Amino acid sequence: MLSVDNLTVSFGGTDLFRDISFLVNAKERIGLVGKNGAGKSTLLKIIAGLQTPTSGAVSKTEDCTVGYLPQQMRVADDTDLVTECGKAFAEIISLEKEIEYCTAEISARTDYESDEYEKLLHRLHDATERYHLLDGDNRDAEVEKTLLGLGFKREEFNRPTSTFSGGWRMRIELAKLLLKRPTLFLLDEPTNHLDIESIQWLETYLQNYGGAVILISHDRAFLDNVTNRTIEISCGRATDYKVPYSRYVELRAERRQQQIAAYENQQRMIEKTEEFIEKFRYKPTKSNQVQSRIKQLDKIERIEVEEEDNATMNIRFPPAPRSGQVVVEAKEAGMTFPARDGKAEKHVFSGANIVVERGEKVALVGRNGEGKTTFVRLTLGELAPTEGSVRTGHNVHIGYFAQNQDDLMDGEFTVFDTLDRVAVGDIRTRLRDILGAFLFRGEDIDKKVKVLSGGERSRLAMARLMLEPYNLLILDEPTNHMDMRSKDILKRALTAYDGTVLVISHDREFLDGLVSKVYEFRDGRVKEHLGGIYDFLRTRQIENMREIERNAPAPAKPVAAAKDKSRNGQPAPRKEEPKKPELSYAEKKERDRQITRLRNSIGRLETEIAELEQETSALDARLMDPAQYTMALFEEYNQLKTKLDAKMQEWAEATEKLEKYGIQ
Repeated sequence: MLSVDNLTVSFGGTDLFRDISFLVNAKERIGLVGKNGAGKSTLLKIIAGLQTPTSGAVSKTEDCTVGYLPQQMRVADDTDLVTECGKAFAEIISLEKEIEYCTAEISARTDYESDEYEKLLHRLHDATERYHLLDGDNRDAEVEKTLLGLGFKREEFNRPTSTFSGGWRMRIELAKLLLKRPTLFLLDEPTNHLDIESIQWLETYLQNYGGAVILISHDRAFLDNVTNRTIEISCGRATDYKVPYSRYVELRAERRQQQIAAYENQQRMIEKTEEFIEKFRYKPTKSNQVQSRIKQLDKIERIEVEEEDNATMNIRFPPAPRSGQVVVEAKEAGMTFPARDGKAEKHVFSGANIVVERGEKVALVGRNGEGKTTFVRLTLGELAPTEGSVRTGHNVHIGYFAQNQDDLMDGEFTVFDTLDRVAVGDIRTRLRDILGAFLFRGEDIDKKVKVLSGGERSRLAMARLMLEPYNLLILDEPTNHMDMRSKDILKRALTAYDGTVLVISHDREFLDGLVSKVYEFRDGRVKEHLGGIYDFLRTRQIENMREIERNAPAPAKPVAAAKDKSRNGQPAPRKEEPKKPELSYAEKKERDRQITRLRNSIGRLETEIAELEQETSALDARLMDPAQYTMALFEEYNQLKTKLDAKMQEWAEATEKLEKYGIQ
């Protein structure tokens, strides 16, 4: 489907990555991982044809179409939501015009025997066939399903795109990309602007999609649920693992240990050989042996241990001063923004009762625009509620990490100046240490904020929270643009923090084990859920199922049952269902024969599956070793996997047939 061959990208004589090669097959789900700045986004741009590599090439088959979603994209402002999404169906719209033209021409002409008439018939047939192949009649339903899945509301379908915020505009572009249905998706941080429900919807969509997917994401749960293959870019090289992210982490650690052990063994052998050569170099009686050892050394393929990128944040929040027992309290709070500048009045939420006590770690979740950030602004005192009250407790000092860091930091200041201008007292002597803990070292502290990446800006904003001791940290999407390692370190630091934390995040893995209470903002109300984030998600899933059941039409009662009532209006006693007739001797014999055949088939399939799994595991281990990796081996692995999948399908069908006989 697509082949990446020996790609190298260099800037100023330094390689970003070199000689990267891999194949992308149909229906593969690939996670592209590596630290910020490793070259992941650059690689996607090259595959999408938007950037040229220093050397190497990307080849794709004729039927391969690529859909690319970058981290940031400008959305058109001259139309409404549904019309903008309809642009994804450019081919279908063109086919409709072709069908309309051909139909009109055929109706008007009478030269039924001419070549032109026959050509028109062929054009109409081809266009109609292609139109139905693309499911043209269903496009309005597809637009609605996709927009609802990504969190848009039906009443917003005719809203101008210019009135949506940046995060929602990215969703519009994602919706257009999904509706185009390319054979290969390239997604760069698609979950950054999605809420938890939309992320789960996108997971399901990508799992069931017929094309291939290459995605960059720092959401571990999203990667695990979507991908079945992981390509790591580290220290300028690419390593391919045929497993999801969490399994890749384990295999990577094992592989590195094996590399180190093999390297150390080889170094010991080389050292002993060199000692022998040096000791007997000038003894004529040993000259043949010395020459043999020298040739042996020359032929050895030296093992290189992968360079390990150990640069990690080293953070610990200052001890929190003691606050009152109640840190934040909202009583029947609500917020409605008045009509202004031609915009209608906007009701955000009402009736919110929220209590956050000292030491609690609480998550605010919900779709974008439901009021999470508005509530934070009420807590900070930047807004006054239009209903009820929101107050902070005694001796509460708030440290705030805002989602819009670009607006809060002056791009012309350097990294050091950004901290130096707000630091007060003795902490000013430790600014370089604090910046070093957040990976700003050497010349990095003299960089201007405007040239920093998204992840670097997030780290700098987090460093500002270290300048004084707070007892309430309010974090609005703190993990956006952070790599996996940085997120893990931040999570550990927050877990160890002895103050109170209020966090807005859509990253399930980050929230898991960190928060013990969840407040959900939904449909203008706020609901409390006790427990962790996965407890909340299970509850929401059950509630959604109940809501579907409530909205589903009740099954119609049989006419006979409706009439069959006693005179006092009570239902008559239910009649016993007639017993099924017993099987004849011949039928029983045939049934037993079928059961025996199915049992034998299942036993045989289970043996074959076990053997295939062993073979696949052995090949998998060989593929993990770069020294053994070949395209022939990779093809053999794919053939085995296909055969294994087919056997598993046969086993499932046979088991299902056996269960129909009442046998488990």
